[in-house]
Amino acid sequence: MTKSDDELVCRTVSSKYLMRRPWMTVRCDCVAIPGGKVNPEYYVLEYPGWINVIAIDESGNMLLERQWRQAAGIISTEIPAGVMEKGETPLQAARRELLEETGYTGGEWSELLTLYPNPGLMNNKCHCFLARGVRRTDSQHLDETECLEVFTATQEEVFRLLCEGAFMQAMMVAPLWKYFYKNRK
Repeated sequence: MTKSDDELVCRTVSSKYLMRRPWMTVRCDCVAIPGGKVNPEYYVLEYPGWINVIAIDESGNMLLERQWRQAAGIISTEIPAGVMEKGETPLQAARRELLEETGYTGGEWSELLTLYPNPGLMNNKCHCFLARGVRRTDSQHLDETECLEVFTATQEEVFRLLCEGAFMQAMMVAPLWKYFYKNRK
């Protein structure tokens, strides 16, 4: 039997903020669940929107990054990514982050997909872009706390890395799989 949307929608009874920081806010909601039950402690992490970019240079190679990820304790292989700043559109943020992290600009841009990183716990979206034909026009402009290495790899190498599990960040795995699926031969 399929439930209607009304039978699945929960109602927020109250909310209390436990922490507010520039990159993350923690909220505790009291939630009324259909059927009469109440969850008095439903924790929500409020994050700004995120972006990431599958960037392909003029030679057809993909731009990748390696950087330390403290929470997981790993050096992570990733595509360029970052946080949207207040007032930015997702595309503006994607172009800015690509320039800041790699020094690459230009190219033809399209949105590949938008998804929620973890809608059971977090309220933000991740906007994934494809930028074809980018070229290096500047140096990196990293934030004080960023330390990353940029490198290029052929699309065949990136696909092999993807299949081998070298990409551990789900918000980067999803657009890469979509890209390779759409561009399969």
